[in-house]
Amino acid sequence: MTTITVEHVSKSFENEINRSRVTALRDVSLKVQSGDVLGILGPSGCGKSTLLRVIAGIFAPDSGRVLYDDVDLKGIDLRERGIGMVFQEGALIPHWEAGESVSFFLRLRKREAEVPEKLKQIAKITGIGLEKLLDRRPGQLSGGERQRVGIARALSRDLRLLLFDEPFANLDAKYRHEARVELKRLLNAFPVTSIYVTHDQTEAIALSHRIAIMREGHMEQVGTYQQLYSNPHNLFVATFIGSPQMNLFHGHVEDGVWRGENFGGYPIRRDLATGTRVTMGIRPEHMRLVPEGETLGVVDSVVPFYAEHHLLVTLHLAGEQWSVMTPLNHPVELGSTVQCSLNPDEVLFFDTASGVRIG
Repeated sequence: MTTITVEHVSKSFENEINRSRVTALRDVSLKVQSGDVLGILGPSGCGKSTLLRVIAGIFAPDSGRVLYDDVDLKGIDLRERGIGMVFQEGALIPHWEAGESVSFFLRLRKREAEVPEKLKQIAKITGIGLEKLLDRRPGQLSGGERQRVGIARALSRDLRLLLFDEPFANLDAKYRHEARVELKRLLNAFPVTSIYVTHDQTEAIALSHRIAIMREGHMEQVGTYQQLYSNPHNLFVATFIGSPQMNLFHGHVEDGVWRGENFGGYPIRRDLATGTRVTMGIRPEHMRLVPEGETLGVVDSVVPFYAEHHLLVTLHLAGEQWSVMTPLNHPVELGSTVQCSLNPDEVLFFDTASGVRIG
């Protein structure tokens, strides 16, 4: 297994329409320890796939470098990099049967005898009957089957690094869940340093040890899901991570406390000048409906989450809207006025102008 280090990498491309330069990566630094699975999350166009291709050596960075075990990628022969890649469409050769794609690496090295045992291992772990797919061409396979073959092909290599670029994005919800379970089993059975690009938080949480959040070519924060959820560095991370989204309330500092339109009086750093604009954030699970609370709210919607045994209640008042979680058996009527409170220990503050977290 290999430790991957990305040092101050930047990458831009030429816009073919007006010949301007479009920045895809801006001074990205990152370290993936040997055997870790890192998920990369971010909105479309934030540079996730470009970063993956720079790490793979498909794109050369404009500046900065990529190291495999402290050796610059530029100095490692292509045949020695040991990279397996799984793409959104599986990227199988159309006129090859699946078995040819899976065994290509080993056949190229005159190691055909290893193929049956490798396939047997993969099929046993996933329980998918992979051997039944091997005599079919990509056009005869479903999307999920193509991805299974693509993953088997990647695992048949002498791997140092396994890269995934939204491999399950085109599968429906049922097959996506099954594919995640199968892949988790495989990553546990064949531990290898892995980087997983996705737009799906559930997928990143299920498969990754740590998650990196990107925006506009920049790395915003890296950590476990719980670290990102509970201790975001800025407003972007705070609102990008978590479903339902964090509640935000605009306000200002007044004599060492934060005050907003509907909530206020919470202690804040005393070195902040009175009048400083500060946004307060709090997760819906840290708010509650009570007989006597800090503020009133008019009920806009009530959404039951039966598996989680709670209702998600959306309220509004004085131009602000927020969500509260309450027990499933709590009677709440649309249009009614209720009282609500929050846990001040779970409040987070952010500078309104920059979005940076205020400690």
